[in-house]
Amino acid sequence: MRATRGAARAYILAVALCAGLCVLPALHPGAGTPWTTLALLSGLYLACELPGRSPFFRGSVPVSAGSFFPLLLAAAFLLPPSAAALVAIPGSLVGRVEKPPAAARRVWRAAQLVLAVWVASRVHVLLGGPAALGGSGPGRLPDLPYAALPACAAALAFSLVLTALDGSILAAAEQLPVRRAWSGLLPRSLGPHLVHGLAGLMMAVLWNSSYGPLAALFVLLPMYISCWVFAQYHREHAAHRATIRALVQAVDIKDTYTRGHSERVGRASVLIADELGMARDRVEVLRFAGILHDVGKLGVPTRVLRKDGPLTPEERRVIELHPEYGHEIVRGIGFLGEARAAILHHHERLDGSGYPYGLAGREIPEFARVVAVADAFDAMTSTRSYRPGRPVPLAVEELRRCAGTQFDPQMVRALARGLERHGWSGAASAVTADEVRVPVSREGGAGAGPGRGPVRPQSPDGLDFGASPSSADGGLGSCVPPPPSRLSER
Repeated sequence: MRATRGAARAYILAVALCAGLCVLPALHPGAGTPWTTLALLSGLYLACELPGRSPFFRGSVPVSAGSFFPLLLAAAFLLPPSAAALVAIPGSLVGRVEKPPAAARRVWRAAQLVLAVWVASRVHVLLGGPAALGGSGPGRLPDLPYAALPACAAALAFSLVLTALDGSILAAAEQLPVRRAWSGLLPRSLGPHLVHGLAGLMMAVLWNSSYGPLAALFVLLPMYISCWVFAQYHREHAAHRATIRALVQAVDIKDTYTRGHSERVGRASVLIADELGMARDRVEVLRFAGILHDVGKLGVPTRVLRKDGPLTPEERRVIELHPEYGHEIVRGIGFLGEARAAILHHHERLDGSGYPYGLAGREIPEFARVVAVADAFDAMTSTRSYRPGRPVPLAVEELRRCAGTQFDPQMVRALARGLERHGWSGAASAVTADEVRVPVSREGGAGAGPGRGPVRPQSPDGLDFGASPSSADGGLGSCVPPPPSRLSER
């Protein structure tokens, strides 16, 4: 626990003390605790959590420590509150812990679940749940339509306690504002917890039936398998995100003058896709395309990407290879799907004057036409150390001017509608290149004081769509290039 912040340690100890007070009545000799049922449920819960400790199962078990909630909610329905709370302790204390400090996390998880199960069981009792389950006398059948009401209320209470405690420990350990720590926790967890509550109710009904505890396994086993499938799905998506994050970080390290550009192009691409009414699975792939559109810069020599002066024709040809480099890098990443074509063709122009293949009109893949607009929009509105970003209305007007020659008019209109509807979270207000605004001198140059990067002069052809004056970012200029101008006049 010494690795945990002092406030978090104190909070964990306080919650653990409250949890101890909750289970204490069940340990009293005269409490009449149903130890057989408690032992069976505790053993099942422990069996669900133990595989996570085994190297053979690690990475393939469905749940992390203390998270197989259907069984805990079944215990809340079958046992008195203090006894039900005891069920959570063994599995929580021995289950897998992903991050240190392990001891503090196990104590916290056990105490948190003890309190959540105790509250859920109390709510279930107060609403007459045990009687609805047929637990008040032999031979009684469950009143299933009514039994669902106290079960759902108990699951709601369970979810409220867990999210309240999760937000509180985040605030204590990470020193976050309480409102921010709690933000979004309940909406994300409420639905799954209600489903777990109904599964726990089915398990409790079968447990109390003439078939006994063995019949409850018919609910437990499918739920465990479904949790495994769900966990595998999320693990796969986490691997996808990690792959993309690693590639974007590599690009940002290589070309520091466009840091943050890729994520914003992904956001703008999603804005366009939403206005076009794309299916959600395609929107996600399009977001990947926007984020990875410049991954081919990894194949461009760093000296060319960071060159301060005008590019030679040979250097420009090297930079114009970055879409093909990017396509080669992501060729084997199957989950990217249509995104690979967008990475290859996002510098094609509607009139056929783009690169690498000079495609025109509808020959250009739809995703590439979306990313081209999003890329140019962010390049224009982002502030760089060598020039300020354009206001959003002016950037949109420039896109409209170039629609039909460089950009697909449908995509430009969709972006304009999306910006009117949702706005844009201002890349223009921050220096996204090197995070230092280089002051412009009276002589038309820029100061490069201690710790500042080199001055990035304007591109020789006056094109400033790009994220840096010597790069191919953002479409390499507008459809009608503006006249060259000095840095001091920008």
